[in-house]
Amino acid sequence: MTHTAAEPADTTRPLGVAMIGYAFMGKAHSAAWRTVGSHFDVPAIARRVVVGRDAGKAAEAAARYGWEGFATDWREVIHRDDIDIVDICTPGSLHADIAIEALKAGKHVLVEKPLANTIAEGAAMVSAAAEARTRGVQSMVGFNYRRVPALAHARNLIADGRLGAIRQLRVAYLQDWLTDPDSPMTWRLRRETAGSGALGDIASHALDQVQILTGQEVTEVSGRLRTFVEQRPGEGGPEPVTVDDAAWITAELSGGAVATIEASRMATGVKNGLRIEVFGERGALRFDLENLNELEFMEVTGPATEQGFRRILVSEPGHPYLEGWWPAGHIIGWEHTFTHQLRDFLTSIRTGEPPRPSFEDGLQIQRVLAAVEESAGARSAVVHLAPAPHAQS
Repeated sequence: MTHTAAEPADTTRPLGVAMIGYAFMGKAHSAAWRTVGSHFDVPAIARRVVVGRDAGKAAEAAARYGWEGFATDWREVIHRDDIDIVDICTPGSLHADIAIEALKAGKHVLVEKPLANTIAEGAAMVSAAAEARTRGVQSMVGFNYRRVPALAHARNLIADGRLGAIRQLRVAYLQDWLTDPDSPMTWRLRRETAGSGALGDIASHALDQVQILTGQEVTEVSGRLRTFVEQRPGEGGPEPVTVDDAAWITAELSGGAVATIEASRMATGVKNGLRIEVFGERGALRFDLENLNELEFMEVTGPATEQGFRRILVSEPGHPYLEGWWPAGHIIGWEHTFTHQLRDFLTSIRTGEPPRPSFEDGLQIQRVLAAVEESAGARSAVVHLAPAPHAQS
């Protein structure tokens, strides 16, 4: 049974993991659960069970990804004595119900971003997480790009003052997997399951990076949303697309910086391009996810004739997370960010130090997403966000 603050951990067996959901994120998370103990000093885990509504597909996923078994009833699995961690990889419409019940049952919870589909669901999850922390039960939101070594290194450079005061950021997260109007309907294109489209799916990553890189929170937004293809082929014929294909955001930050953010799943020719530019009074940074191991950095030092961006290959053992991998100069990939995420989550379970991003952090992003939708709906409004209550420092 999962331990609480009043019940010392059973160190005689590994932590049992249940993964709920087995598709794209289930595959990525499975690879991370399989490799994290091989590369980092973390508590031992056992990949107990994959949960999905389709028994055949869940069984296939369990066999392919190396889980001990499969199940179709997540409620039954959550209350099993051999389960200590619940990893939620489902559509957003299920996040709140699963996470809240798991936390009440004393299970540590990792949930994919965005936290929920609505502010109300997110707030309920935050309350459950805060109560669970008093019993030693941890929770975290899976914004995996915080664990890109180059972006973690960028965060350290900014925190060390190398750029000076941050003035502005430009972020574009572009994909092209929906450019074909005949691409079939999926749960990601239905508001009732996904909550939103490109806004929640990929702009949430961009917003999280804006806030974590600068250490500032979004306080004001102006936004626009667009659905370019309004219906898609479904099983029973054409279905309406009820979420956005693309989003544009201008955001004011609490420390005075301004960010412009663009997110689209209709950007022809761009496969998975998260491009970030940060401009400060004494320097600047540039990053592109399609060159994941590289960071461009410049400082306003020395004569003007010698200034310019220089390329940092983030592959040294001294760079964030790289101590667990290969000799210097050997690059890593996108999938490693999920391994790093689990390293931090499991370390928090061991130490009792609450992990980040917390559910509170996830709710802050949810509030920004809702403000963007409000602004877009009004077509001209600037929406101000009231200071968020932070239950966790």
